[in-house]
Amino acid sequence: MTIIPAMDIIKGKCVRLTQGDYNQKTEYNADPLDMAKRFEDAGLTHLHLVDLEGAKAKHIVNYKVLETLASKTSLKIDFGGGVKTDAAINIAFESGAAQITAGSVAARNPEQVARWVASYGAERIIIGADVKNKMIAVSGWKETTSLAVIPFIESYIPLKLHRVICTDVAKDGMLRGPSVDLYKELLEAIPTLQLVASGGISSLKDLGILEQIGCDAAIIGKAIYEGRLSLSELEKWNANAH
Repeated sequence: MTIIPAMDIIKGKCVRLTQGDYNQKTEYNADPLDMAKRFEDAGLTHLHLVDLEGAKAKHIVNYKVLETLASKTSLKIDFGGGVKTDAAINIAFESGAAQITAGSVAARNPEQVARWVASYGAERIIIGADVKNKMIAVSGWKETTSLAVIPFIESYIPLKLHRVICTDVAKDGMLRGPSVDLYKELLEAIPTLQLVASGGISSLKDLGILEQIGCDAAIIGKAIYEGRLSLSELEKWNANAH
């Protein structure tokens, strides 16, 4: 199971929100490049980078941070936040993203996502499934749609979009454990799913459980920034061939 550190950006700085609430924001002093290099030095190979200002503004804002991290580290970056148009996805890839996460756009404009797959290939698009009570949430989690999570994900399987980041909004930033029952349900319903767990992870025990149930990767944010999980612990996890 791949460990993917998360980095959320506002005004060029690393922050974390609690349950997606911009009013519950913690700003960390870490410079994004310094933090990314620390991830790289710990043997981590991927980065989940979210432009929170872009998500709110509905267009990419912090592409310069992406550009810097992509050009000055070897991390494979998946980028999300404000990627809603053809112009935005071009900016993301030109700025060095290896992949983009299609969240709100996947819920609202599946035809556009299908065009992106045709243009860039399925391997460069990740579906973002943000969930409130098993329903898809969009617009920075402010709006809950009428789309149930399993049919939503299943609708993208014909496009060969098997990789999905699933965040249970109720768990995000709470450091109280991931949404294991939800992930079990998804993996049982969709056998080809490459599930990336996100939200609530706070310990090596959490990672062990997620690996055991069949998650392909796990995104860790607040637990790293607040010292619940050290980079040395994650380095050892990787070294033990998980």
